[in-house]
Amino acid sequence: MTALVRDDAVVVPVSLGSRSYDIVIGRGVIATLGTRIAELRTDAKVFIVSDENVAVHAMAAAQAALKRAGVASVQMTVPPGESSKSYRMLEQVCEAVLDAQIERGDLVVALGGGVIGDLAGFAAAVVRRGLDYVQVPTTLLAQVDSSVGGKTAIDSRQGKNLIGAFHQPILVVADTALLDTLPEREFRAGYAELVKYGLLGDAAFFTWLEAHWRDIFGASSSRNSAREHAVAVACRAKAAIVGRDERETGERALLNLGHTFGHALEAACGFSDRLLHGEAIAIGMVLAFEFSARRGLVPGAEAARVERHFAEVGLPTSPSDIRGPLPGLDRIMALIAQDKKVKRGMLTFILVRAIGSAVIETGVEEREVRTFLNEKLARR
Repeated sequence: MTALVRDDAVVVPVSLGSRSYDIVIGRGVIATLGTRIAELRTDAKVFIVSDENVAVHAMAAAQAALKRAGVASVQMTVPPGESSKSYRMLEQVCEAVLDAQIERGDLVVALGGGVIGDLAGFAAAVVRRGLDYVQVPTTLLAQVDSSVGGKTAIDSRQGKNLIGAFHQPILVVADTALLDTLPEREFRAGYAELVKYGLLGDAAFFTWLEAHWRDIFGASSSRNSAREHAVAVACRAKAAIVGRDERETGERALLNLGHTFGHALEAACGFSDRLLHGEAIAIGMVLAFEFSARRGLVPGAEAARVERHFAEVGLPTSPSDIRGPLPGLDRIMALIAQDKKVKRGMLTFILVRAIGSAVIETGVEEREVRTFLNEKLARR
């Protein structure tokens, strides 16, 4: 899709017929949140969900933008971290939305990273049988991936994102200036999801990232064109795939490159700070390339190139990089068996034929995966 420029912002459309919406990307665009919402929903009341860390940096700006546009709002903050994607917190958010007398014509605003987007989006999907919502992603991971496409979910003890719904936002406002406040580790973790778009379908973008990743990481008080360019490229790629396969019946599964391995490792670490989501996905993508090489799908040099780039950025590339103990192979295989791509007990993996060429491999034998992972875990 072609991005449009409006008011110094890059606007990427997500084409889904009557449910189409825009992704607005740029420095300082949170200041336009109120006017954009007012254009979409006249007289709507807004319920903002954020976390305690994000609220310190972004809540005042969001509320001020809404107030300038005459949009009434109430707010709720939840504890930061993956643990908030739980039944208990979902109940609290839903009850708070109802207590605030948010009606079907009103809006939920998810102000935060992937956890908040998933939690608030899922609450919006189920309260009053469906409320519209707006994503205001404040992390790199959320801006390039989780805020786009309508996947909302909470975690189960059986695995990550297993309880949820497809529920598209009506607007995404991605203010790249908010990324300046991210801790370096969290920014790096988000970068893994950015690299994913190059690895699965755009080899030229991966090459560009190899040359320009330091520019993306660099904070600036002025417009960071490299950062905005990278976010826009990722959003265009995801918007195009979502437009063709909204509910992951085919092509959209490619967006899960590295996620089967990564989600299992993330769950094995208890969804804790020991292994952030993006760090798990970085390891998962390296494993996916190595497993592809093992099966003769991709040259080993391609897998080594991917591992080298993640290592240069400072991301983990192997289970041996994970701090602390991991459960045994049987438990990790059980977590892999809960992957959402499993069909009638047969494993499905997103593998690669080259950098920029991902494929869906169905019917992968458990024995083959078990042997591969056993070798990787033995190096810890």
